[in-house]
Amino acid sequence: MSVLLQLDEIVKRFGAFTALRGVSLTLRSGEIHALMGENGAGKSTLIKVITGVHAADGGTMSLDGRMLQPRSPRDAEAAGISTVFQEVNLLPNLTVAENIVMGRQPMRGPFIRHGESRRRARAALARLGMEVDVHAVLGSLPVAVQQMTAIARALDQEARVLILDEPTSSLDARESAELFAVMKRLRREGMGIIFVSHFLDQIYEVSDRITVLRDGSGIGTWETAELPRLELVSQMIGRPVAAHEPAAASASAGELPELLRIEALERRGSVGPLDFSIPSGAVTGLAGLLGSGRTETARLLFGIDPATGGRVFLKGTPMALKSPRDAMSAGFAFCSEDRKVEGIIPSLSVRENIVLALQASRGALRRLPQAEQEALADRFIRALNIRTRGPETPIGTLSGGNQQKCLLARWMAVQPSLLMLDEPTRGIDVGAKAEIEALCGELCRAGMSILFISAELEEVVRNSSRVVVLRDRRQAAVLEGAAISVQTIMETVAAA
Repeated sequence: MSVLLQLDEIVKRFGAFTALRGVSLTLRSGEIHALMGENGAGKSTLIKVITGVHAADGGTMSLDGRMLQPRSPRDAEAAGISTVFQEVNLLPNLTVAENIVMGRQPMRGPFIRHGESRRRARAALARLGMEVDVHAVLGSLPVAVQQMTAIARALDQEARVLILDEPTSSLDARESAELFAVMKRLRREGMGIIFVSHFLDQIYEVSDRITVLRDGSGIGTWETAELPRLELVSQMIGRPVAAHEPAAASASAGELPELLRIEALERRGSVGPLDFSIPSGAVTGLAGLLGSGRTETARLLFGIDPATGGRVFLKGTPMALKSPRDAMSAGFAFCSEDRKVEGIIPSLSVRENIVLALQASRGALRRLPQAEQEALADRFIRALNIRTRGPETPIGTLSGGNQQKCLLARWMAVQPSLLMLDEPTRGIDVGAKAEIEALCGELCRAGMSILFISAELEEVVRNSSRVVVLRDRRQAAVLEGAAISVQTIMETVAAA
């Protein structure tokens, strides 16, 4: 295969910080090339250099043998490079056709030729094997269709290089399979695809070669078929892979004292009734398909959505959960699955984000002293291995895994009795996942209870001493001990 995109010794600095240290990458025509690395390894920065968001401070790039120096994303698109991000960055209030031809609309004088726009949109979607109503408003369509529309836009502008940055993080298994079929079709047509994902199964399913970054440096490139998975993870984290100690307590859940008991808890039209208990010092998993009611359950227990029926007992005493303030007063903490919208405040520093919950618990008039804030932030940065230039760095500049660690630190600072984690490892790398799972084990051994919600069943099985399975927004089963397995959970979910 001929070389399509060549990067040689790319360097990128931000002040005194060097984000890329001489990274090289070769993308061939008709190749799916995986770009792997922990959060903060430099993947996003490299993509931004390729697409003209950042100018490289050293090294060279070429496309089809000609020098490439994009000064903006528009320059990169004009050269034939297009990117589809984890969060679709099209305009949801416009139609599918309008999004596909946006910026390149066919004109007749001062007027847009809407019929030609729709024809081009249908032609681009047809190359993906899709039939979509191009008149439909984009925001009314599922995320999977929106991502396919973004890819169709790249085809309409005749892209030679397609960069897919975490495209499956919000897709279910069927939607991911459809995306992979499209990627393989484009590969057969000669397109070069750079694929970024934290899902190892997906990397090994579709990629031809893998390049690994670590701490801003290129570690190496391997043929996918010749790189064992454990070796890949070892190259990413820079040390041999060691299995972490499971978060599940050594004692079975039934032998542990009860922290929380839920009886017939429900919110009509949302989820329930629910009947299960959460033991002290252990992980209780919450499993089920997308839309099964997992997040809705956590929102009920944190008082975000008021229940319409049922009772909750904390250590045997009835309690009311009418608001998050009630939940926090009872010692509950909640990390939302949407850390960007409902978790971090991106413009505030790492320190300010970490102390936020503790300050809220003290009230506006009892301000946490600055020295205490700094000591708290420093302690958690070290304890959780948060990769940041310092406690005053804006949290929005950190990688997803390090943002997630900051949110964990925020709640650990208030020392809750129950920590609810909704998709705590979504969109973060293998090394950060292992660190977060290991942290869950440490917290449980210190006596904390954890409600662990994840779409990855292997994670739930690996970490939980009790698993509550939801189906169609109702409780389907409670599994313990040897009954906890991926197979049992799947059979429960699929039962009529």
